Amino acid sequence: MRTVLLFFISLSTFFNAHSQAVQAYTTVENIDYVEKPVSDYQRAQCQLDIHYPTEGEKRPIIIWYHGGGLTGGRKEIPSFLKEKGYVIVGVGYRFSPLVKVEDIIQDAAKSVSFVLKHAEKYNGDAGKMFLSGHSAGGYLALMLGLNKRYLKEEGLDANQLAGIIPFSGQAITHFTARKEQGVDEKQPTIDAYSPLFWVRKDAAPIVLLTGDREKEMLGRYEENAYLKRMLNVVGHRDTRLLEFDGYGHDMVYPGLPVLLDEVSRILKQKDTN
Repeated sequence: MRTVLLFFISLSTFFNAHSQAVQAYTTVENIDYVEKPVSDYQRAQCQLDIHYPTEGEKRPIIIWYHGGGLTGGRKEIPSFLKEKGYVIVGVGYRFSPLVKVEDIIQDAAKSVSFVLKHAEKYNGDAGKMFLSGHSAGGYLALMLGLNKRYLKEEGLDANQLAGIIPFSGQAITHFTARKEQGVDEKQPTIDAYSPLFWVRKDAAPIVLLTGDREKEMLGRYEENAYLKRMLNVVGHRDTRLLEFDGYGHDMVYPGLPVLLDEVSRILKQKDTN
């Protein structure tokens, strides 16, 4: 019986892998997502890349914000996420100190608006959109998902997001926002530029991924643990915290398979409700 079961599992794995292999995908790069940029700098930075299947039914969308402390980095689509049956969006945005953190979060909100408006063109399901990203990108995903103002300014409701899955995102006030205020990065604060400030029970499902608490940047694990606790306190019904033992702040790869697993879990839960 065990041999037969393993045979069918292997057969199923083969056909699933073969199905993914023959599925046609394409990537469109450097798409302007701000309709009326205020500067050449915004026009140059506010671009996104979209990797999507060119045929079949509409697919869930994962928007990925890159890391870099809100001061650097570049848009990216993690290679592990490609050709997995999803529409993947890699977003660029402006950096401090050329703009304020407020402007950067607004850029991120505009990217969500653009993707929603053009989802059908890229075979995406606008009703199944996830926000993710590493470090500063995880912070942006959390701010958009918890502070409803940013997406509301774009005519959107943050509660319509399918899920928020940040990788080692800052949960207290981002250190770049603190720097704008003259506060040292080792002096923790919680204000309007902190996801913790905006905890609410009706937010979309949230999965917090961090590195090992003994290896993470400063207190990043503890920040996320506190965010999880406060979301639980206010009655949020779907918050998870996953710690990757042995990995530090750069825990993107071990997190990417988990990201896809959590997207699948949330979508199945959504379909059964």
